[in-house]
Amino acid sequence: MIEDQDSRILACLQKDGRATNQQLAGEVGMSTSACWRRVRALEEAGVIQGYAALVAREQAGFAMSAILHVSLERHDAKFVDEFVARVTKRREVLECFATTGDADYHLRVVVQDMAAYNRFLDEFMFRIPGIRYVRSNVVLKEIKTSVALPF
Repeated sequence: MIEDQDSRILACLQKDGRATNQQLAGEVGMSTSACWRRVRALEEAGVIQGYAALVAREQAGFAMSAILHVSLERHDAKFVDEFVARVTKRREVLECFATTGDADYHLRVVVQDMAAYNRFLDEFMFRIPGIRYVRSNVVLKEIKTSVALPF
């Protein structure tokens, strides 16, 4: 369970991962040394997994986004392991979830355009052994996109 001070630290870091320790300590009402120790403890515990820049997808040249619903033919370890291994290596796949329901997996994919998406499907997805079907939902408009947890 995350303590209240840690929640405040995490909320602040999610808003501004480049905040200095002094800025962060002032924001959460702690001394700089206590704040530094708590941040280090959160990093060592794996709660804070890293720091990154949030990049605007379209401005960076990735005009197309799609949600893929993937179902496997068989759930043998061999097919599952190969699917997972291949998908985790592809940079276009931003997220992959094993899910309940009609599809076994849901993937969020970004590419430059429709031609790149067709190549992604033809040269990659449709060549993975054991896939029963791949259904696509092309994202028309992003209403809300966030990676911040609701502290």
